[in-house]
Amino acid sequence: MAIGPDYRERDMNTLNATSVPDATPRDRRRWAAYLADERAEARVYRELAARRSGEEREILAALADAEGRHEAHWLGLLGGEPSRLPRASVRTRMLAAMARRFGSIFVLALAQNAENRSPYDDDPHATPAMRADEKIHGEVVRGLAARGRMRLSGTFRAAVFGANDGLVSNLALVMGIGATGVAPQFVLFSGVAGLLAGALSMAAGEFVSVRSQRELIEATHPNNDTDHVLPDLDVDANELALVYRTRGLDEDAALARARKVIATAQASDRATPYRRAAEPPADLESVGSAFGAAASSFAFFASGAVIPVLPWIFGLSGFAAVALALALVGLALLLTGATVGLLSGAPPLRRGLRQLAIGFGAAAITYLLGLLFGVSAA
Repeated sequence: MAIGPDYRERDMNTLNATSVPDATPRDRRRWAAYLADERAEARVYRELAARRSGEEREILAALADAEGRHEAHWLGLLGGEPSRLPRASVRTRMLAAMARRFGSIFVLALAQNAENRSPYDDDPHATPAMRADEKIHGEVVRGLAARGRMRLSGTFRAAVFGANDGLVSNLALVMGIGATGVAPQFVLFSGVAGLLAGALSMAAGEFVSVRSQRELIEATHPNNDTDHVLPDLDVDANELALVYRTRGLDEDAALARARKVIATAQASDRATPYRRAAEPPADLESVGSAFGAAASSFAFFASGAVIPVLPWIFGLSGFAAVALALALVGLALLLTGATVGLLSGAPPLRRGLRQLAIGFGAAAITYLLGLLFGVSAA
């Protein structure tokens, strides 16, 4: 899959013939910036490739070579290596630094967004092939990022969403209780109670959900309870083919499968009841353990729910406690929202701000209700 040197040499020779001698200084600065970005992006893909193996390594190396073709284009327009090359953009340098240190799904998600926002769409000096390349690069990186997302465990996703639930629900609780004018100790006890109640509820719900899903999969997975009668079936007159048709095979494939299974059973040692090797449902591994899911949900919810209570735990009260709680929760919401955005391939800042607005909106509603309740109670 790698692009050989002959491609690069051919592209360079072709593109040198399209140099623009009357280009403006502004054009040349822009081309030099593109050249720096292309080289930096190629380094990003090479850094990622160094951390992969097999097909993914080849794909990333091919992307780096493709950026080399674009590099040749801008070199051709510039008439050779510029005397002074500007630094790559902050975004590209950040991607390169992350690729060296992490090489993770988050880097691929950011690279996906970067490829989808190519400046070549509006640049008359970029060729249609380069614009098409950038679009295809975005799809390639999207596919690689999708592989990484599929490899992410359910526990990691539960960590993000569980912590976010704890942040929002307990912030709303302590804001609403605090607005009524009760003593700081009561706010603290309410926050701790909310933490425990929410974490236990999340754990119980996750346990029931995962346990039920495992039981459903086990109930629908084919078993070997009827294996002992297989040697007695007639190869030409039996309903075993119907079993395989219910599992999605067409009539001919089901009949062939049934005959093969019966022939194998009849050729086995009849001294002991025939039984095939049991095959556990493959889906059970992806579902995970019910106890593990419950424990992780409890821990993740509690880790988020404790943050709004921290100011009162350390003895603050009044406006200082409220302000610090909002600041801490705000930072945490931005982080969890940005993480969800990265995992979904969406702009992380936008997702972080959306999460912040949702969390603070819920807290504002309960705070206003608490004020009304406090006034009416007084």
